[in-house]
Amino acid sequence: MASDSALTQILTQLNALQVSHQALQAKLDLMSNPPSPQSSPLSRGSPIPTGHHSPNGQNLLLSSSPLASKSVLAPAVPTIAALSEHKDAPSDKEREKLLYPGRVLLTTYPDQHGYKPFTLNWGAPDPSVRGPVIPSRLPSSIKQRNALGAHSGSYSIYRALAIAMGTLSPSHKPDYSQTEPPVSIPPQPAWADPHKIVSFDPWGHLVPQVFRKEVEELGLDVRPSIAVTRAHMKMSEIDDAARKGDITIDGKVVLKSRPLMNPDGTVSDLDPGVEVNISKAAVEPVWYLPGVAERFGISENLLRRALFEDTGGMYPELITRPDIKVFLPPIGGLTVYIFGNPALLSDESKELTLRVHDECNGSDVFGSDICTCKPYLTFAIEECCRCAQRGGVGVVVYFRKEGRALGEVTKYLVYNLRKRGGDSADKYFKSTELIAGVKDMRFQALMPDVLHWLGIKKIDNMVSMSDMKYDAIVQSGIPILKRYDIPEHLIPPDSRVEIDAKIAAGYFTSGKQITQADLIKTVGRTWEETEH
Repeated sequence: MASDSALTQILTQLNALQVSHQALQAKLDLMSNPPSPQSSPLSRGSPIPTGHHSPNGQNLLLSSSPLASKSVLAPAVPTIAALSEHKDAPSDKEREKLLYPGRVLLTTYPDQHGYKPFTLNWGAPDPSVRGPVIPSRLPSSIKQRNALGAHSGSYSIYRALAIAMGTLSPSHKPDYSQTEPPVSIPPQPAWADPHKIVSFDPWGHLVPQVFRKEVEELGLDVRPSIAVTRAHMKMSEIDDAARKGDITIDGKVVLKSRPLMNPDGTVSDLDPGVEVNISKAAVEPVWYLPGVAERFGISENLLRRALFEDTGGMYPELITRPDIKVFLPPIGGLTVYIFGNPALLSDESKELTLRVHDECNGSDVFGSDICTCKPYLTFAIEECCRCAQRGGVGVVVYFRKEGRALGEVTKYLVYNLRKRGGDSADKYFKSTELIAGVKDMRFQALMPDVLHWLGIKKIDNMVSMSDMKYDAIVQSGIPILKRYDIPEHLIPPDSRVEIDAKIAAGYFTSGKQITQADLIKTVGRTWEETEH
């Protein structure tokens, strides 16, 4: 035990000496080669030495010492595979040096030596002319990177953590050989219009097929930003609708669920309910900045500055790389649910029912009755099923815009204010403004992109009372023949505050009209009323 303890102490001291030596070497490098404001890698984004490979495959790193100017190569930290052969795991310092061998690269600049973004022509009808979206900073791609940000939106942070902890190799190459879409979402005319789709990559689900050369021959890190699949949807509300006869079991769109099982393994005689046959697509945001700026009626420079400043300076290349026009923002994406045959989406002779739904975790998942989000969603799913059974197609688009894009924390703070200050409809919007500074931060200008991606040219039925959504779709060139809101009997009592406030504010309604004078009479329950 004593010898083990002594060995551990010696190793600890050696590690400390190594760290101290590295720090001293960095200081010596700086003294020997003092950077000027024009040449400093930190201030001017100079190229950073990256990993090289010798003929025998050994990892090499350009040294940062003065000798580096004479092209002297120094051995890099051992690879993760080599380090894993040792009894002791590599230290954080060794891992950091292995993962990020160069100095910190804060930013790059146009026409910087060695950097040549892969050609990207947004809106080109041919993918080989359009080019792939490449935000990767891997050594194989960083000098041809043509997009800012990272794949996976807000989930890119989890990828960073996995790499830091050693559970994921940053150079892992996915195998996409069995991942092609099981249903076809073919190219549409809107894909070739740089003004119609600006918030995601319309070729995102076809990346392994249309950019095979760039991935396999050129070795570029190009990844899908859309995935299309098929599934069965199972919801208790749809089970209830089927039991009441509101939805018909046709064996194609709506199917009977398999029998339930008892705890002893025997088949239960309880009604198992139904399942809905769907196709669905998950879409990550990929912003074409000139098109996004145009949608919002602002300059591209202003958009870039706002994105830079109000993310805490997270992406400096929004400012320093005006030549790179594509940005993958760290936000949630959207999911498309298709009821019926997806091939009918672009067929104007077929009936189409649509619901554009913005996320509400508290209601959609956990059934909170302070709003109508879940009843709206389930009613729209029923309507989409009925439309598909009539020979048409239904679409529900689910956007990650929690709490009117204000976030769940802000939403719950507003709930507290409402319940303490008297939850009446006349104060509904004011309560949000007092905390958030705005009553709604959802900007629907980008929302219609997904409809154009699907090839939708006409909407027969839209389940929504939002004028912002309706106007955005119609102004994008897609007519809506009929719109209707949630039936009165599906509105939870405590959500009456929200509904009446919206109607009085001018939201669409097929029911009674409500004036500002009526709002004071609509009051939600207090916290005390729930404690019984």
